[in-house]
Amino acid sequence: MELRHLLYFKTVAEELHFTRAAAKLFISQPPLSRQIKELEEELEVQLFTRDNKRVLLTDAGKYFKAEVEALFAKLEESKTVVRKIYKGVSGELKIGYISSVYQSQLAEILKSMQKEFPYLKTSLFEVPTLTQIKELEEGRLDAGILRAPVLSEKLKVESLFFDPFVVVIPLTDQEFATQEAFARFLKKSPFIFFNKDFAPQYNQKLMEICQRMGFTPDITHEANNVHSILQLVEAGLGVSILPSSLKKQYAQLNVSFIALNDIPVNTEVVLAYKESNQNPALAWFIQHYNAHLSLKF
Repeated sequence: MELRHLLYFKTVAEELHFTRAAAKLFISQPPLSRQIKELEEELEVQLFTRDNKRVLLTDAGKYFKAEVEALFAKLEESKTVVRKIYKGVSGELKIGYISSVYQSQLAEILKSMQKEFPYLKTSLFEVPTLTQIKELEEGRLDAGILRAPVLSEKLKVESLFFDPFVVVIPLTDQEFATQEAFARFLKKSPFIFFNKDFAPQYNQKLMEICQRMGFTPDITHEANNVHSILQLVEAGLGVSILPSSLKKQYAQLNVSFIALNDIPVNTEVVLAYKESNQNPALAWFIQHYNAHLSLKF
């Protein structure tokens, strides 16, 4: 039994007319009838009943038609998968992100990506900016969501949004009448922040903000992710200065976010990748993540 026998049978079973089926297959009727007879002889069943007026499927023919249709459907699916593999839309897409990125927005894009590329595995890695840059350069990550500056000639960098800073303190009803009063409160408070070696650019932003307010922060506790910093603030161990976008992500915590309206210092969140990476799934992610964020900010 060859694939052409199944194709011929499927076409006759759909048309229930040998002349029309032959025309559809671009062959003459006698060879088509001969191929169907060969198939019936091999299966040792009668697939069609036919006379001068009509062609009908036998019960065996009806069952075989359903099986053949399923086989051809599976074959088409396999062809699609093979094309996707060849074009690079299966396999794995590795995305790095920093802990201070609003992760629900990233999840929304990944849900859409799963529908677009059902055979693609997406792996997420929470990695600090400096480590992401190295892993992007060496090809261990396909894309990175990190904070500027990204000092690498090997990477293409696209701006996502600018994020102002807010002061985070344990939940309180306390109000500060002036900027000076607020600065005095912060000057006397222990600070919780990232280690200088872990996030040097971030640390510089903290120092710049505090210096603009007239003091040097007393960094008493250090952590390597935003969630830990906020938990320590919530526990009353100190205060911190973090990006404003975190307010939505951690709204459930018992902390107060206080805007720094008079201090125009912000941080830029960027997307970085190798321009030489021609994976169409990466191109899709870049386009749609950018577009999604432009609607949010």
